[in-house]
Amino acid sequence: MKTIILTGGGTAGHVTPNLALIPSLKEAGYEIRYIGSYNGIERKLIENAGIPYDGISSGKLRRYFDLKNFSDPFRVLKGYGEARKLIKKYKPDVLFSKGGFVAVPVVLAAKHYHVPTIIHESDMTPGLANKLCIPSAKKVCCNFPETLKYLPEDKAVLTGSPIRAELLKGDRLAGLQYTHLSAARPIILVIGGSLGSVKVNQAVRSILPRLLEKFQVIHICGKGNLDESLIGTAGYVQYEYVDSPLKHLFAAADLIVSRAGANSICEILALRKPNVLIPLSAAASRGDQILNARSFAGQGFSEVLEEEQMTDDTLLNAITDTYENRRKFVEAMEKSHLNNAVHTIMELIQAVQ
Repeated sequence: MKTIILTGGGTAGHVTPNLALIPSLKEAGYEIRYIGSYNGIERKLIENAGIPYDGISSGKLRRYFDLKNFSDPFRVLKGYGEARKLIKKYKPDVLFSKGGFVAVPVVLAAKHYHVPTIIHESDMTPGLANKLCIPSAKKVCCNFPETLKYLPEDKAVLTGSPIRAELLKGDRLAGLQYTHLSAARPIILVIGGSLGSVKVNQAVRSILPRLLEKFQVIHICGKGNLDESLIGTAGYVQYEYVDSPLKHLFAAADLIVSRAGANSICEILALRKPNVLIPLSAAASRGDQILNARSFAGQGFSEVLEEEQMTDDTLLNAITDTYENRRKFVEAMEKSHLNNAVHTIMELIQAVQ
């Protein structure tokens, strides 16, 4: 039996593509193991999926001044030593890395033992962790055509993002039953990312009375972000987090309002849902969500409202216009070929060994 080690962590976005690959890896007969940080979000997600998990020391490599910059390199070195022991112990045939700083020592350890590595870069431009790993990789997968120019030509493969098959199996009626909403009026699903978004939450709630004149709203607002004053509002339901029933909420939605994290928007693309993207501002990030959103807008998949331009009126207009022109967006998404990432990546995994 062949063995594959998966790695990646720090956010849910560095884990869910790995989870999407697991059923196909099992079907192909791979023994699967995961290396992540000691207590990162990836540990719970992977252990819940029943995959053996090993934690290593992890430190963040920052581009800005922080006192942790003096201690984290030692954590990375410790993690590298731990990763080398695990690679030597499990003798994997291949490593698949989704990125995040915990992946750096794992990729370098795999290179030391000549284990072929495939990297997946979700965003438009490679983050620092993946930049450090790319020289050690056999292939680098990406989501956007624009990303190819940032990658070595002999390594770059445009695959799209692996999507959990279960998301495509949602049932609209089950979603309506879960939310107690009506089939008679269109439904907006609002998602602010795995931790929620205070600004998106506030903006949606600010125009809620006007939204509810035409739409119903499912609002996934993130942990600690429920608004008790809105509980019981007709046509509006809010949740901190939704796990298994999420596929049914997607199926029930006629339009999605979302941040522009790469994995989230690739899921929206696979589901063919008209959408309004509100990317995280450049002031609060390295600007990758803005680039992601602009790429999707340029391909005709999305309407984009940048945070700096978001007001009550611009948000309401973006939602209304997108819904009225929803067929145009669906038709553009139906022409996309980036919807078979799991199959493409499985072929790469088998080819590099």
